[in-house]
Amino acid sequence: MVKNITVKIQDQTFALHPLGGLFWEEKSMLLISDVHLGKVAHFRKFGAAVPRKAIHKNYLLLDQIVSDFEPFQICFLGDLFHSTLNKEWEFFENWVAKTPAEIVLITGNHDIISPHKFENLGIPIFQELIMDGFLLTHHPEEREGYFNFCGHIHPAIKLKGGGRQTLRLACYFKTNNQLIFPAFGAFTGTHTLKPKKGDEVFAIVEDQVVKI
Repeated sequence: MVKNITVKIQDQTFALHPLGGLFWEEKSMLLISDVHLGKVAHFRKFGAAVPRKAIHKNYLLLDQIVSDFEPFQICFLGDLFHSTLNKEWEFFENWVAKTPAEIVLITGNHDIISPHKFENLGIPIFQELIMDGFLLTHHPEEREGYFNFCGHIHPAIKLKGGGRQTLRLACYFKTNNQLIFPAFGAFTGTHTLKPKKGDEVFAIVEDQVVKI
């Protein structure tokens, strides 16, 4: 059973999902970062031995989280696609066609596919969005007066156990004025962050989000 954690930020309610997406309840908006669609096809093209079935994994995960929240709008916080156009674009077109939610994209450094391709699917593209005191970006941003939702980092937390055992878990990483999303994509790496005093870490442990 999937277990979310709900947090309050600036009097707004957000549910943190173990797949790596956040649901803004008041807006009925699902925010997701760093899906990196097309990455499997990109690596296979250059000879990497990645199973073909891995291509479909991200779409199954997207279907699951959309089904769990039934959002009015989906906002991708950058790096929706990993690289240049490849055959996976057809899968994305089919997914958009059957997904009832409105979709918007905030561009990331990997989003190099022509904006016209997205606009033809009815997906508007932005460099950033500002909504009710929240700043939505791909790269982490510090801007006075705003709380920043962002991605790019693929954050993880390293936990230490007995016998020199360590465990690294993808996480949501929250500071006083920022929340960095974990990468949603099933074929992505992570970057370990060290929390400072006052930071909050919400680790993804199988089907749960656990505050560390």
